[in-house]
Amino acid sequence: MRPQLAKVTGVRLFLSPVQDVRMGGRQTNSTYQYTLKSDNLNDLRLWATKLAEAMKGQAALIDVDTDQEENGVETFVNIDRDSAAKLGLTARDVDNALYNGFGQRQVATLYGELNQYHVVMEVAPRFARSPEALKDVYVPAKASTTGTSINPALRDPSSGQALSAAPTRMVPLSAFASFSESSAATSISHQDAELATTVSFNLAEGSTLSEGQDAVRQAEADIGMPNNVRGSFQGTARSAQESQDQQPLLIAAALVVIYIVLGVLYESLVHPITVISTLPSAGVGAVLALLLFNMEFSIIALIGVFLLLGIVKKNAILIIDFALEAERSRGLSAVEAVREACLLRFRPILMTTLAAALGALPLAIGFGEGAELRRPLGVAIIGGLLVSQVLTLLTTPVVYILLDKLRHRSPAERQLSRTHSDLPADATP
Repeated sequence: MRPQLAKVTGVRLFLSPVQDVRMGGRQTNSTYQYTLKSDNLNDLRLWATKLAEAMKGQAALIDVDTDQEENGVETFVNIDRDSAAKLGLTARDVDNALYNGFGQRQVATLYGELNQYHVVMEVAPRFARSPEALKDVYVPAKASTTGTSINPALRDPSSGQALSAAPTRMVPLSAFASFSESSAATSISHQDAELATTVSFNLAEGSTLSEGQDAVRQAEADIGMPNNVRGSFQGTARSAQESQDQQPLLIAAALVVIYIVLGVLYESLVHPITVISTLPSAGVGAVLALLLFNMEFSIIALIGVFLLLGIVKKNAILIIDFALEAERSRGLSAVEAVREACLLRFRPILMTTLAAALGALPLAIGFGEGAELRRPLGVAIIGGLLVSQVLTLLTTPVVYILLDKLRHRSPAERQLSRTHSDLPADATP
């Protein structure tokens, strides 16, 4: 649709997916948002425009737009003060006349038996639909102030000053004032009690959100924005940034929980390390698979990694359980026990791994609505399973034997080992 509509003059096309849940932010033409805040409206509008133009030059960004389009009209009343003075009029008189016509001035109160009603004076709504109504505004002017008396009982309700008894005449506003129009924003956005404007953007084909965020920061650095104008990602872009910042913490928390559960299960501080040693291979496999298919490590891919942690550690648990039982019941050495465990548990491990990989295959090659959301999950699971299946069968026995040696070394053996390390290379113990 973009090439076709690009040929139509005066039309701008913005394409963004319809989402059932909006992750905060404002309603904009594009999906991702970058909000600028400032205490000065003029600086905010100026640098928001400059930032939008700089972002349009970034290859990773498309559909750059701002929400500060001036699609409203405001009318200015320019008073000729010399002409108004000749007519005996002041700016206060003009202000009162405009407020009487277009404000909400309460001029009286009607009292009934049960209620009271406020009387508000204004121009009838059908006559106030355009700036042309200003030509029908009349300002009361005193005909002459010479030889007239002042009645103290009559006072101006706005100023409280006594009114003259001189006759008044109505002067049209257009007789001593001119009208001009200019464009203006229909609304001014605020965020955190500051003036704000939002620059929205979409990602070019083949670009990830992290690349788009880097492009926005690069555009901001290129224009040299002042200190009183600050920017931050909002909406979907902010949620993605926060999830990326929390991913290492989530993975670390998962590893801690796994270690505690396995420590309680084996009543040991060593064997949980053997199980956890198999998990990095799953993460490496998931990342390599995502890189191979040019996919982003999104929150969905992170969920796939969490699933991998449970599936992959199962391989090590099957081997360790059998090896520990063989050592305790039959008195086998660690090497003999773990070797027998690998031989006998190979088929169950292979069976469960293939079942999980084939179960995730429809997610990786899925089509239809929402397939782009599910594919990273399937790719991460399959890639992690394939790599971990090969590596864990080799590394788990090695780690188990090494940790078993460290666990069973007596204090005398440790002292003898330190003595050997202190001897010269040609010495005979």
